Amino acid sequence: MRYMTEGVCSQVIDFDIEGNKLKNVSFFGGCEGNLKAIGILVEGMELEEAVAKLEGITCGGKSTSCPDQLARALKEFI
Repeated sequence: MRYMTEGVCSQVIDFDIEGNKLKNVSFFGGCEGNLKAIGILVEGMELEEAVAKLEGITCGGKSTSCPDQLARALKEFI
């Protein structure tokens, strides 16, 4: 799946869903090291758990963040 982000440095999040689990999360743009780490940390996580952990995280003065954008993408899927 592909999600076009809004209000953050990354422009796109690609991810797969197998059953109810998150797989192959990749962010394009943004803080490369941090976003690679997020992808690794959520690998295999159930969708609802990932949303619960990532939703509402902000970045600097922004009302959202790259992890929050991933949570929004997952909520759209759910």
